[in-house]
Amino acid sequence: MRQDISGWNVQWDDARAAQWVAGGQWLNRTLADAVREAAETDAGRVTQLCGGREVTAGEVWDKAQRLAAALWARGFRAGDVVAFQTPNWHEGAFIDVAACLLGLVVCPIVTIYRDREVELILSDSRAKGIFIAESFRGFDFAAMLARLRPALPTLAHVWTVRGTTGDGSDLRDLIADAPPLPVLAPVSPDAVKLVLYTSGTTGRPKAVLHSHNSLIRATLMCARHWGIVPGDTTLMPSPITHVTGFSHGLEMPFYGGTRCVLMEKWDAADAAAIIEREQVSFTIGATPFLQELMDVAEAKGLTLPSLRLFPCGGAAVAPEIIYRVARVLPNCRAFRVYGSSEAPMITLGFCAPGQERLAAETDGEIVDYEVRVVDLEGRTLGTGQEGEICARGPALFLGYADPVHSAEAFDTEGFFRTGDIGYVTADNAVVFTGRIKDLINRGGEKISAKEVEDLLHQHPGVMNAAVVAMPHARLGETVCAYVIPKPGQVVTAADITALLDAAGVARQKYPERFIFVDDFPKTASGKVKKDLLRADVRERIDRAAP
Repeated sequence: MRQDISGWNVQWDDARAAQWVAGGQWLNRTLADAVREAAETDAGRVTQLCGGREVTAGEVWDKAQRLAAALWARGFRAGDVVAFQTPNWHEGAFIDVAACLLGLVVCPIVTIYRDREVELILSDSRAKGIFIAESFRGFDFAAMLARLRPALPTLAHVWTVRGTTGDGSDLRDLIADAPPLPVLAPVSPDAVKLVLYTSGTTGRPKAVLHSHNSLIRATLMCARHWGIVPGDTTLMPSPITHVTGFSHGLEMPFYGGTRCVLMEKWDAADAAAIIEREQVSFTIGATPFLQELMDVAEAKGLTLPSLRLFPCGGAAVAPEIIYRVARVLPNCRAFRVYGSSEAPMITLGFCAPGQERLAAETDGEIVDYEVRVVDLEGRTLGTGQEGEICARGPALFLGYADPVHSAEAFDTEGFFRTGDIGYVTADNAVVFTGRIKDLINRGGEKISAKEVEDLLHQHPGVMNAAVVAMPHARLGETVCAYVIPKPGQVVTAADITALLDAAGVARQKYPERFIFVDDFPKTASGKVKKDLLRADVRERIDRAAP
């Protein structure tokens, strides 16, 4: 362990760090270094395309420097946290690079989060400032921050992006009125660069910490394994506030010489049109994106010949989906990948000719990680034996902001316990079979069952609640709530939904099905047998199917 300049204690091993630097796995540079080089060598190269607007390397470098100067003038120093909650807008690159220049920690917040989640994240991260969309998809983010600020003493600044108030509190005002940038101290590539909040089984999101070195490694290995080359155009439908969108949408263009088309809102027909118009060769996303793109392509008779690669993960990927891509889009190789915010891309899929079966029926080839599968006592299991998946490598995160979470997540040799169940095949592939963690994977969004249960228990008529995943044709899984009303109480789905409305919870966390029961199946020790509840709701869905 060592203490970072941000104040957080991080997992650290001097010997492994030296080994990764000597071996070239860690480049000991930051995104700002890459952007500066890109601007100096080809300032006019387009790095992002956003709503039809071309953004160049030179523009990103210029505006990031100006933004860094403005933040410096307002007291931001290395280790401070700056958050942003915006759609897939190119301004995210300005914020990211400016933060790198100053050694700030970036805290992306997904746009589906509302008062409850945003307040928790800003408070826990000690964010000093935040950039927000003034409003987006009918939600007033500016009003939400006005409600939250009294409870956030460390949050000194709130700025809009593409705001309309004209009062000088927008990103464009900071950039336009920036003073000269002072001479800055070098930023350590080992410092925490990113704090990303991911759902946890305790109901409280965990703060994932990445350094410049770890995040760069993950991005570069993807490009290398998948054969992404300078001049390729990529499409990013995943949010830039997720690790995938952040790395591939904001940063890959500067490391890989690519151009990224940022999609503000996913629409499969629009995606197909973009792929054809912009000659997109690569995109990455969760299962629903791939399924819906196939639906559009089949319906319109499209083959999208420029599209070469579609890694798919984040939610369960049925083998037939991968086989279907080969039939519909003959030039495209789709394949399953496996990873998390903590361990981006433990596997990078099988994308070579002749690997179609492995691409469809495994969760990908292990690349750049050491992976071991262990039993309940921590003993390493052999090939094909099922247990908990553990991983270690140069792209692994530095631990959680909460040292208790880190202590639970790492073994004595620095392996991260993923909480996932699976096995490793003779082909050096991971096959994921289930979860220890009680999370619901709603189309790639991880939802804590306990967090939703805690909210349901706030209803005065609810005696007990158990939340489980139920199958969903498009999203893979969604939220189902089993509810035991208090004796003599009548509780309806509408009553509970009204409580969630009042709590300001993200809509994705609302149960899509309520099942009212008298009791739960339990173990001898009194724990709810959620496996039986999951089986029950599957049976109910199957019985109701035509």
